[in-house]
Amino acid sequence: MALEKSLGGKALFTRSQSGLLPTRTALDLRPHAEAMAASAAVMRRAISAASAMQGTVRVSASVIIGAEVLPGVLRTFTVANPQVSIELLLSNANADLLRRDADVAVRMVQPSQKALFAKRVGRVWLGFHAHRQYLERHPLPRRMEDLAHHVLVGFDNVPGYLQDFEFGGRPLSREVFRFRCDDDLGQLAAIRAGVGVGVCQYGIGRRHADLVPLLTREFSLHFDCWLVMHEGQKKVEQVRAMFDHLARAMSEYCASSGPPKN
Repeated sequence: MALEKSLGGKALFTRSQSGLLPTRTALDLRPHAEAMAASAAVMRRAISAASAMQGTVRVSASVIIGAEVLPGVLRTFTVANPQVSIELLLSNANADLLRRDADVAVRMVQPSQKALFAKRVGRVWLGFHAHRQYLERHPLPRRMEDLAHHVLVGFDNVPGYLQDFEFGGRPLSREVFRFRCDDDLGQLAAIRAGVGVGVCQYGIGRRHADLVPLLTREFSLHFDCWLVMHEGQKKVEQVRAMFDHLARAMSEYCASSGPPKN
């Protein structure tokens, strides 16, 4: 053995019928060997800590994506990268990545600024849903016209992306909705509570067994989902790691969020 040669040929083990037995020299060296092993383990941990990803990543997303989809996604990132801190900014207004208001953004619109790096990760689909308890009290809508006899959950101030949408042959207006809330989480909570019929993402609806998709062939709404960061952030290790992590996770979410096949 190399160790025995380095000790001037002193034997460390002797052979017996039950295997190798340590000699007196080996027993004398045991405490020193254990101390060396412990020191080596400390060095390995120190090197690992020094090389582990550290820092803070600020993620921006819409209120509904940030509150309903990202928490589980970010949990797996924190488990894999315990020394990275995460800041989550929830707003339906796009964060200004040029001003570094956020490091990575989940958006439903493609950015136009050349200084931004963007990746399309899929498409998010939305449709009408209602709680089973609501449908026990009201007839199942078979046509879009039937919604006129239902409690519709929607907006007090109709957002710009719905300004050209027509309902019942007329432009969509606040009067269509009998339960109005401009907060997406408030609308979703109302649908879950059985207040009425409202629109939510199919991917979110599938997570709640009591939410029933309605009129899937008559109505659907979709947005392309993009991951965005500043070009200058590509070489920042924790930011790039978050971008890649979100790209994988949001691709999976989009793939499972399409309207029902039937």
